[in-house]
Amino acid sequence: PQAAFAHLALAFRCDVFTLRQRVQVEKRARDAAEENIQEELGQCQAALERLGPSCTDAGCKETLEQMQRSLAVLAAAVERATSAAEKLGAVHQEARMSRAAEVMVQHVENLKRHHMREHAELEEMKRLIQQNSRNRQLAETQDDTELRLRPHPLMRTFQQVTGRSSVTLEPPPCCALPPS
Repeated sequence: PQAAFAHLALAFRCDVFTLRQRVQVEKRARDAAEENIQEELGQCQAALERLGPSCTDAGCKETLEQMQRSLAVLAAAVERATSAAEKLGAVHQEARMSRAAEVMVQHVENLKRHHMREHAELEEMKRLIQQNSRNRQLAETQDDTELRLRPHPLMRTFQQVTGRSSVTLEPPPCCALPPS
């Protein structure tokens, strides 16, 4: 669908540039065809009118009137055929556009599904990152609490040293002052 979409989009862009000119060309062709038909019908009508005075018997005049009625029916049929041809052309164009629109709608639906899938994946990744961040913060908080509750090894040594000196109240022998 994506390749078809790209192809259709390019075709539509190209059509936009030539559409006005193509419409004018087709109008001129239609108008020329209608003029040619009207001219032929007019020539037939003129020929029938020229034959009118030369028809003297009733059978000939009846045939001439029949031909004039047939010519009028033919002129009306040509107008109906022209109108039907335009409608048929419009329906064919609508069918082509409908197929093109269906391809475009299918492509948009595919894009929506892809977007929703990526959005769901993104939300899941956000959730996992937040959960991982919370777990890391919790672990760091627990580590800090354990460190605060557990005395540092140097503190233990300091407490042992200060505890011993407060108990003995006498300086160690190496630091004793000579008697005066």
